[in-house]
Amino acid sequence: MEKSSRNSKTKDSSSKLIFENPVLCAQFLRGYLDIPVLKEVQPEDIEDVSERYVHMFSEERNSDVVKKVHIKNDGTPFFLVSLIEHKAKVDYNVVMQMFRYMAFIWEDFEKEQERQHKGISRTKDFKYPPILPVVFYDGTEEWTAATSLHERVLLSDVFANCIPDYRCILMQLKDYSNAELMEKGDELSIFMMINKLHRVSDFEGLGKEVDAEYLKKAMADTPGHVLDIMAQVIEALLLKINVPYEEATDFAGQVKERRMGELFSNFEAYDVQATRREAREEGKREARNEDMAKFVSALKELAITREDIKIQLMKQFNLSEEEAEKMIAERE
Repeated sequence: MEKSSRNSKTKDSSSKLIFENPVLCAQFLRGYLDIPVLKEVQPEDIEDVSERYVHMFSEERNSDVVKKVHIKNDGTPFFLVSLIEHKAKVDYNVVMQMFRYMAFIWEDFEKEQERQHKGISRTKDFKYPPILPVVFYDGTEEWTAATSLHERVLLSDVFANCIPDYRCILMQLKDYSNAELMEKGDELSIFMMINKLHRVSDFEGLGKEVDAEYLKKAMADTPGHVLDIMAQVIEALLLKINVPYEEATDFAGQVKERRMGELFSNFEAYDVQATRREAREEGKREARNEDMAKFVSALKELAITREDIKIQLMKQFNLSEEEAEKMIAERE
């Protein structure tokens, strides 16, 4: 697994892997945005142009992707730009961030057209490509930030005609139940369910809800490169809950063998972090009991009275009188 997928920003890395893939991105545009002209989009219609704008991406927004989507509408080909920004937490300035992106993309388009046809941007028929500003939010809290630029500008009601009338498309993952996702019957629905896992306790619920037939059907024709991404996302998720790297790799390897049903069902018993925490606590208890036993034996060899031994136990090991009595009795 690449190092970039094992950083502290697991969700960001996973989302970037998902939306960079043309198969998964096409499924997202067709099935989640409810825009008629996107219903027939295929992977071959999507061109990733994120690298062209990478200098605008900050460390906090390294999961953003920019796609050029080629569309045939009534036989007339054109393209639109899909700008997908991932958020794991509510960001109150996202609408302005997206607006900066959009302005730069249009400026870049104009310059490119001017290089090819000088003066074309000043002609009557020149048009800029439409941009879909999508905010993909997979946090647990309700999204409460503005999605309209008007909401972010002071006195926008007074100066309404002077402020661009622009609104982000908010895709809030928490609004989709696992049952609704399974109805879509594609690989992206599996990724979406995985992205909804925020705590170890979420795994058990997923294992109970997910239908084996749905998994079998959804992954029947999944290309190898999509399975590879799915394995990486699963691995990143397991590493996030402190599963050791080798174990996470072996566990995620089930994905490449199309054994997702087994993977989800095993989540219930795979809380490695909790299991090891319990083992550490048990080890501490055993070591403490051994220390107390040695302490009692040493005082007895010094002919200390039983009552004084009890008092010393209570002081040294912060025991109640009952606990100290029990410890002495066990050593008699």
